[in-house]
Amino acid sequence: MDPNDNSRLTIERATADDVETVADLWVRLARDQRRHDSYVRADANRETMRDTLAAHQVNDGLLVARDGGTVVGFASFSVERGSLQLDATRGVLSNIYVVPAAREQGVGTALLEAVEDELASQGAEVVVLEVMAHNEAARRFYERKGYETYRVAMERDLGDDRSENDTHSKEDG
Repeated sequence: MDPNDNSRLTIERATADDVETVADLWVRLARDQRRHDSYVRADANRETMRDTLAAHQVNDGLLVARDGGTVVGFASFSVERGSLQLDATRGVLSNIYVVPAAREQGVGTALLEAVEDELASQGAEVVVLEVMAHNEAARRFYERKGYETYRVAMERDLGDDRSENDTHSKEDG
């Protein structure tokens, strides 16, 4: 893809025929996320994600970026349908991926803007997404697009020696 020529780039709803290709791209995304400490196993989850992506496709929540006829990226999303009453209807961007050869050419921006438009048309008032804490490039991308941190997830390895952080000393007993 020529970085100065976006005339061949289209963003459109994925078809049922696109689902296998998108599942393969999801595996590439999941493999890439392992570099940023993701626990998700790429190949082991391909078929489960294929089914999930197919459901997104049926529910108009799967977009593909095409350069000519070739899929070079995708995004999956939905409007949150939880049991809690919220002050805003939230759209959830669950996945976005652009193949490395098509990066830095506006594909990610075009996908993100199309997702935002689709979610707004489905009644979403805000968009939420997750990004790996160590994925600086993704965090910068979203920040440039106006996204702000609103929740921070934390974790602890339970294999560590927890006794050194134990607030209840054996001597207190």
